Amino acid sequence: MKTNIRFASLALSMMLASGVATAADIKVGVSMSQFDDTWLTYLREDMDKQAKSYPKGEGVQLQFEDARADVVKQLSQVENFISQKVDAIVVNPVDTASTARITKAAVDAGIPLIYVNRRPDQKDLPKGVVTVASDDVEAGRLQMQYLAEKMGGKGNIVILLGDLANNATTNRTKGVKEVLAKYPGIKIEQEQTGIWLRDKGMTLVNDWVTQGRKFDAVVSNNDEMAIGAAMALRTAGVEKGSVLIGGVDGTPDGLNAITKGDMAVSVFQDANGQAVGSVEAAVKMAKNEPVEQNLLVPFKLITPDNVKDFK
Repeated sequence: MKTNIRFASLALSMMLASGVATAADIKVGVSMSQFDDTWLTYLREDMDKQAKSYPKGEGVQLQFEDARADVVKQLSQVENFISQKVDAIVVNPVDTASTARITKAAVDAGIPLIYVNRRPDQKDLPKGVVTVASDDVEAGRLQMQYLAEKMGGKGNIVILLGDLANNATTNRTKGVKEVLAKYPGIKIEQEQTGIWLRDKGMTLVNDWVTQGRKFDAVVSNNDEMAIGAAMALRTAGVEKGSVLIGGVDGTPDGLNAITKGDMAVSVFQDANGQAVGSVEAAVKMAKNEPVEQNLLVPFKLITPDNVKDFK
């Protein structure tokens, strides 16, 4: 009798262990450039939700790591994922110009690699490497075209740049300047990096106001710096709406700023779309299923007229 009980207990344990293994049968290592970023937090949370949405028996387990804006740390995280023999790796790169070693490590190990939100600068990526991102040039174009029309095609602007190591900064600004080429009456008064941060955007705009610089619009590479700009102008006693402020991302705080009239425009970057796309790509590649190598998630213009549609 005791033998039968032991046997039954062992069988039950094996079944439970099997169930746990099945529920997390696809293991994905995720290295984020940093956790301390508002939009990337939404991306990370939506990736986690997508992983948990798969039915029992088709589970996905994500292991998130924070690279803390350190290229060396991020490479080490990827190497650790490889040593753990994960089924796929997702990377939100710290520096889009410094991904070659990450790509080589994953490809040499035969582990699928997905770059999310930021596409590496390398033009042609090898087989087994895909990207899930949005066209940042288009974001800059949409943002600046709206502001240029509101400015009547003339005036001065200042540009708040994101992290200079990030090609999203380069490409969003490129899109802005493509539009400016059509409007010779609009001049760039200043452009400096606020490294995506609200307080840095506030400090820069406060400094420009203190220096007596005159500008009709603030063109920001993201919502956080744009909100900082609005705070600086409000503190300086500048009448709301007299200086147009544009951002990118369409974060909840950005949407609220548009609703209150603190920002004139933003461009919605679909965190959920990128999250779902990257996790789905990881799952398919882990199963050796075909995946489009360059998945583009479109941007959408957000104005006071349609802001309610994004809440």
